[in-house]
Amino acid sequence: MSANFEAKKVVVAEISEKIKNAKSVVFVDYNKLTVAEVSALRNKLKEAGCEYKVYKNTLVRKALNELGHTEFDSDLNGPTAIAFGNDETGAAKLMVAAAKDYEDKITLKSAFVDNAYVDASGVKALASMPSREELIAKLLGSLQAPVANFAGILSNMLAALPRALNAVAQSKA
Repeated sequence: MSANFEAKKVVVAEISEKIKNAKSVVFVDYNKLTVAEVSALRNKLKEAGCEYKVYKNTLVRKALNELGHTEFDSDLNGPTAIAFGNDETGAAKLMVAAAKDYEDKITLKSAFVDNAYVDASGVKALASMPSREELIAKLLGSLQAPVANFAGILSNMLAALPRALNAVAQSKA
């Protein structure tokens, strides 16, 4: 076997591993971006804990096919960049924002989230969802609110008791 073939096998294994480890994978067409814009986008993704890579479509297709997903074959045509996210919504939010910032330069193709294919409209819907941490914070806030309200009521009742006793004592005096 040739060295080139072996090198491609290593890249396919790397792509497969990144797809398995990522919570979300977003595919975009980046055809008209300049080098400076790609660098800025890559840095923005890196700050958010995501990774932006460009691989050959055939190698990505092979990696996905080895994982048992052939739905992406039609999306892997033309220039394709991949954003690997460390949560379900982060990469989608950043790529949808980038598509708005660089209008007509980035086109959403699809995503791979929770072992499933998500089309371009699904990526937009995914980007509008709150992240897992935001949902947990809202849930904890909802759970804490009744307890805080009850504590406030008890505090007011305890503060009112001495005032009432003081008023009774003053009226009798």
